[in-house]
Formats: sequence, structure tokens, C-alpha cells
Amino acid sequence: MELDLQKLKTTPMGVERIKRNLGLEVADVVEYCKQLIASTDEITRKGKNWYVCASEIVITINAYSHTIITAHKRSKK
Repeated sequence: MELDLQKLKTTPMGVERIKRNLGLEVADVVEYCKQLIASTDEITRKGKNWYVCASEIVITINAYSHTIITAHKRSKK
């Protein structure tokens, strides 16, 4: 199974969570995430989720439903 950008979606709560975590004010969070995902090749699958590391952001996506669960800024180590 591969990550299909055309199937990506999120819930209303997911939109709010992603906006809050990333400090976004964009109208279409899913489209914003699609653009980040398309611009990276750092995509891994662990268990039921895909993890996309794009720029300074990690996006978590359910592998079966293609739902964006959350996105966080990467912690600096």
C-alpha cells in the first residue's frame, strides 16, 4: 500500500489541530499538507501510520483511511 495524495483528507478537529500545531492561517489545510508531502521524499510507514518529514514538519497520516491525523513542528535536538 502506498500513500495516495488524491485520497488525503482530515476531520474538522484535525483541521483545527493542524492549524494550531503549525500556527497556520491557510484556508485549505489538506492542500497545504499535499504540497509539503509532494515536495519531500522522506516518507516512512510505521504500523498503521505514514510519517512524512517535510521541511521542519512531521505529518502523521493513517495508512488505511488516508486521513491526516496531525502535524507537528520537528523538535530541535
